[in-house]
Amino acid sequence: MSRKVLLIVLYLYTLVFSVLKTIRFPNDWSEAHWMLDYRFGFIKRGLAGEIFGWFFQKNEFAILILSGLILLLLYVLIFRIAVKETFKQENSFYRILFFLIFFLSQYVIFSAHLIGYLDHVIFLLTILVIYLIKKKKIFLSSIIATISIFIHEISFFLMIPISCFALIVAEIPDEKFSFKNIFSMNFLKKLVLFLLLPFLASVSVSAYQEINGENYFSTIFDYLKQISFVSEKTADSVSSAYTKSFSYYFKEESGNFIQRLFISKGTVLYGIPILFSLWMIFKEFRFRQNFQLFFVLVIISFIPLLLHAIAYDTYRIWSFPFMILFLGFWILSSKFSIKKEEMRKLSILELVFFIISFLLVALIPNILFDNEVERFSLITRLIIIVPLFIILYFLKKPQSKLTEA
Repeated sequence: MSRKVLLIVLYLYTLVFSVLKTIRFPNDWSEAHWMLDYRFGFIKRGLAGEIFGWFFQKNEFAILILSGLILLLLYVLIFRIAVKETFKQENSFYRILFFLIFFLSQYVIFSAHLIGYLDHVIFLLTILVIYLIKKKKIFLSSIIATISIFIHEISFFLMIPISCFALIVAEIPDEKFSFKNIFSMNFLKKLVLFLLLPFLASVSVSAYQEINGENYFSTIFDYLKQISFVSEKTADSVSSAYTKSFSYYFKEESGNFIQRLFISKGTVLYGIPILFSLWMIFKEFRFRQNFQLFFVLVIISFIPLLLHAIAYDTYRIWSFPFMILFLGFWILSSKFSIKKEEMRKLSILELVFFIISFLLVALIPNILFDNEVERFSLITRLIIIVPLFIILYFLKKPQSKLTEA
């Protein structure tokens, strides 16, 4: 069997394994978001439901179909990116292990569990924005980013930083980055061109929410309560999410920020695989000679964790850095061409680091929403991961030593 086929099987197997752990129908929280639009005037997150209503009759079945298609498209794109970027350097075990951990990661697990959430739309648009930036279409990418802000304000933490990183990498005059590059007049003009509209949109949504947001609570609650597939509890929760100000959430949640970030279950279960992914990027792109750029990526990958200061869905927030690092890897791989070479061996410490990270993402059940639990017992999971180690054993051999199909 050829090396390329083995890699495709490895990624597809891990993706399906992660998805099957938690895939379900959209819950009423996500359904409620798609049912909201601008019928009562402007509200934050109303754009997605507004556009949805232009093309479909708003009901539970239509939301299921749309949610499934969005999630499928997201998986197709990340799978295609992973395969394409791996084929550029098939002998790189750092690259292979990075994507393996990603497909097993809590991001993929939660993306299946939270099917229908607007996060998926945001990441789809982020992939589009990064693609446009790589094609030098800065203003068009700015328009897409602005639209994303009106779909969900979480774009400010998920899309904007990694898109700025894509712009930095795209505009580096050579492969050696320096902070001086950011302050060049040419780069600053492009950065302002990209950021101006999304920044104004973010400020506008925030200011509107502070001044007028709570005026709509009763209206939204009464509307959602009349929908048969949205419970009264969810109607109340979603109405609060759409109308409470950002300062209110910061006041309520910021006191838990340090604990959630540094002294929590997520710090270990998610933090160790995230650090492993960062180390694989560091080794793959030889950032010892370009540490400043790596430092920028580290900062950007941890920006989503600032959401701990304004939101209480801790485990969902911890999953975001995996996707940010995936996008960062794609951006870097598109810019930097690494000379093909024989496979570099992992050190003993790197191997131990990988095994610990692998076990954390593959075997440890995550705390899910709505009191649900992951599928597959520990014994079943142990059996399922055996083929992964068999494939890795064959992949550790250089390409020239494999029998081509």
